[in-house]
Amino acid sequence: MIPVLIVLNAGSSSLKFQVFDMLDNAEPRLVWKGLYEGLGGAAHFVIRHARGADLDEMSWNSGEEFGHEEALAHLISWLREHQEGRKLAAIGHRVVHGGQSFSRPVLVDDSIVQALEALVPLAPLHQPHNLEPIRIMRRRLPGMPQVACFDTAFHQTQSDIASLFALPREMREGGVRRYGFHGLSYDYIASVLADYDPRLAEGRVIVAHLGNGASLCALKDGVSVATTMGFSALDGLPMGTRCGAIDAGVVFYMLREMKLTPEEAESVLYKKSGLLGVSGISNDMRMLRSKATTNADAKRAIDLFAYRITREIGSLVAALGGIDGLVFTAGIGENDVATRAEVMAGLTWAGLTMDESANRIGGPRISTGSGPSAWVIPTDEELVIARQTRSVLESTQAKLAS
Repeated sequence: MIPVLIVLNAGSSSLKFQVFDMLDNAEPRLVWKGLYEGLGGAAHFVIRHARGADLDEMSWNSGEEFGHEEALAHLISWLREHQEGRKLAAIGHRVVHGGQSFSRPVLVDDSIVQALEALVPLAPLHQPHNLEPIRIMRRRLPGMPQVACFDTAFHQTQSDIASLFALPREMREGGVRRYGFHGLSYDYIASVLADYDPRLAEGRVIVAHLGNGASLCALKDGVSVATTMGFSALDGLPMGTRCGAIDAGVVFYMLREMKLTPEEAESVLYKKSGLLGVSGISNDMRMLRSKATTNADAKRAIDLFAYRITREIGSLVAALGGIDGLVFTAGIGENDVATRAEVMAGLTWAGLTMDESANRIGGPRISTGSGPSAWVIPTDEELVIARQTRSVLESTQAKLAS
């Protein structure tokens, strides 16, 4: 039978999954991909073939108890019924925070789960949801290899200075430092740069991961040198509902003068800010674009987003000592022609020149001239998790055989 692995990416009310064949000496091959959404309420399940055609769909009403536990039980059952000569061999998980200890993917055991639970305070709105499927699958499929793959690990290559806050030493020793996120996405982009232009793989490249969550990463020789996210996934660029970089004094003001509780302040910064907060309309760039010509707040949110991207690119150019390439990726980066044009318009000083016709069709190269090049490259975080999971399994098997 063909061994397969499942890649899981869990949110508070959603569960994304992809299923990959693991053929000998070949890249993991996507077979199916799907989503459970509305977990805890009116849940909905859809699964598609790798080529995009719908394969199956199901809904549950809000009166049924259907959360992550039930979703994973349903997924296991569905896969057994449709295995088509396949056998589940491993499960790979996206885990947002690996702290200072995890610079590479790891095979999950009791001690790993305990260590990852200790990191919940560093990512309170993400880490618990990432860990829940691990616990569920350990109960339902005991003995099944599970691998944790970290969004922070890719940035462990950064220098001590790049990861340092100007805070007392004991705070850094307690884990207060810059970590960076979206590392699985940046890992994928770094792995394919040579396919687009061999010079990029050895050059100074800034990757713009622009989606509901957004950040930038400076790569040199394909390695992370600096990034805009820091201690938490709040830092850096404005995002769909997150504020991005903010004066810490604003938080004190919210607590002291506005009389918000810490939980209320956290909710404002994570869930009510960013594009949604500035526009007062939506966190969806498509919605804001549709209203920008008649709604000043929608336009202001878009303008702030582009301005901050351009400004932060400038800081990363300084960190790199120059720029050879710029890559747009993720939902907005891959699909929003106007955002790419606005960002590029603010980077003429760096030698970047937009190819408007190429930008309209999504590239892949969207720049002209002999200066730095600009590209649109779709990311694939799930493939990176599949690659890393397979690598951990092979390494573990090799150790057992030796």
